[in-house]
Amino acid sequence: MAGSQPPTGLARRSPRLSDQETERRMLRSAVDMVSTAGLTVSLDHISLEELIRAAGVSRSTVYRRWPHKDLFFSDLVSELARSATPTILAEEVALIREVFAERDDWLDSADQRQALVGELFRRLSLLDFRTLSGSAQWRTYVALHATFMSLADDGLRRQVQAALAESEREHLTRVGIAWEHLTGLLGYRLRPELAATFADLAALLDATMRGLVIMAQSMPELGQRRIAGRSPAGTATADWSLPALGLAGIAVSFIEPDPAVDWDASRVASVKRALLTLSPLAGR
Repeated sequence: MAGSQPPTGLARRSPRLSDQETERRMLRSAVDMVSTAGLTVSLDHISLEELIRAAGVSRSTVYRRWPHKDLFFSDLVSELARSATPTILAEEVALIREVFAERDDWLDSADQRQALVGELFRRLSLLDFRTLSGSAQWRTYVALHATFMSLADDGLRRQVQAALAESEREHLTRVGIAWEHLTGLLGYRLRPELAATFADLAALLDATMRGLVIMAQSMPELGQRRIAGRSPAGTATADWSLPALGLAGIAVSFIEPDPAVDWDASRVASVKRALLTLSPLAGR
């Protein structure tokens, strides 16, 4: 029957996308491409025609919205800046649970609790260093900072700088909350004489790690070197990477065991449950 024939021609075309939906899809496709391949300062590796195909949008609508490629790149840089700060989440939580599960006596004494804190510093630092070193998102983050500094348009440069600053503040707040949650579980507190915050601690830890990752791009031995001994955060001898030593030294200058915490059997049991079931909810 004629009525059973599939639609052809114009009838088969998808509904026309709004300009707003076209913009959203194009920027989303570009962010996905950059997240996979990383960003270069020039942005020359990004093909607008390839993005149009990936986004499934109208070519004419795209060029009406962005008559010149540079206009699209300006919007892309601003979009990337809003979520530029690299984060590591599930892997860190999984490692915390793994470390704690390795021994059932980590919380049984003050020395063992200190050893647990030291081991967490040692292994989390190495995880973060390796993850950032091989991350396209990290390369994007570094390139984006270089890109915004070289932007000739003062208005765009200020816009990107503001977006980067907001992304950084949100990231440091989340990391600070995570540190507060974890150190509280382990019976630690900020040193009261410093009048510092966990966001301050997060800022120094992040800055140190990022600097080491950047240096290691040309000096890979920074990430490979191991120093046997006890760190300021640990009670046992172990092989420490330079990132771990640096971050542990910063952390112990900010935190100390909380003398008000009573490590009775009830607290030990509740902390064990919390650490073994730790999830990304830990402040991030």
